[in-house]
Amino acid sequence: MKHLIFGGDGFLGKELTKKLISKGEKVVIFDLKKTEEAAIYKSDLVTHIEMDVTKTEDFALVDIQPDDVPYHFAARLLVPILPRGERKEYFWTALYEGTKNVLSFLERNNCKRMIYYTTDMVYGHTVHHPRFEDHPRAPLGPYGDAKLETEYLCEEYRKKGFNITIFRPRLIIGPGRLGILEKLFKLVDANLPVPTIGSGKNYYQFISVSDCANAVICAVENGIPNEAYNLGSLNPPTVNELLKKLINHANSKSFLIPTPAGLVKFTLDLFDRVGKPIMDPEQYLIADETCVLDVSKGERDLGWIPQDTDEDMLIAAYKTYREGLEQK
Repeated sequence: MKHLIFGGDGFLGKELTKKLISKGEKVVIFDLKKTEEAAIYKSDLVTHIEMDVTKTEDFALVDIQPDDVPYHFAARLLVPILPRGERKEYFWTALYEGTKNVLSFLERNNCKRMIYYTTDMVYGHTVHHPRFEDHPRAPLGPYGDAKLETEYLCEEYRKKGFNITIFRPRLIIGPGRLGILEKLFKLVDANLPVPTIGSGKNYYQFISVSDCANAVICAVENGIPNEAYNLGSLNPPTVNELLKKLINHANSKSFLIPTPAGLVKFTLDLFDRVGKPIMDPEQYLIADETCVLDVSKGERDLGWIPQDTDEDMLIAAYKTYREGLEQK
């Protein structure tokens, strides 16, 4: 048996590979890119094959057996932010068409199981707090829309006898991944005021890349259940509490400034409409809401319990940011 990771050179794929090879497992990474400095590629247990999941002809490069374990992480992210008119096709091609190609390939080769990552953005606005896996799914933009359609696609393949475990994570952070956090870190380093969208009294939840990889391993060990699972931290703090701990850790003179959420969203929407996006709408439209995922189902079904706190995750990301600056 070997582990096939589509999109395996990404943040999660490399973390999962590290954990799998520590157990002596063989891993094949399929990705358009290869991070040459990544330690995983020094292992004889890891093979990298360049391929694009949106191109059906590239699947001729994939050697798969029915007992292999495929993971589908290939995706496009919200960062960098594209102009509004380009987003739908950009996400649909990579997320939906790519997933469709992966599932079709697995069906042709009689490998009827898969671990798949979508996103908590399939939920849209918070209707029930906390959000359980049966929370209404009503995405707020093309990224969430495409991810939701892939979930529907997975549900259709389950009817064909597939076992597909779907994970819906909150924002995945940790060492080596900055994304939208880089703007925050720059403000803190410059001792500038840090604005919050709204009062900052809403609770905010992350999930670490390590905890995400552990959830995947738990799912495989439990037979790849035909279920969806939320992934997030336990006991998330408020936005204000989280940012104050970062500012204190950085010995910064920054301070928090609450802003009127409605006005800020209106302004961000104007910038977006004129082709000068600052944040993606799927991010700022819920920025003042409490978007906390209940993760108890993962513990009950898989024995998975998140280990990393939101404060530790944010500080780890900040340390990586500082190390990157020092190396330049």
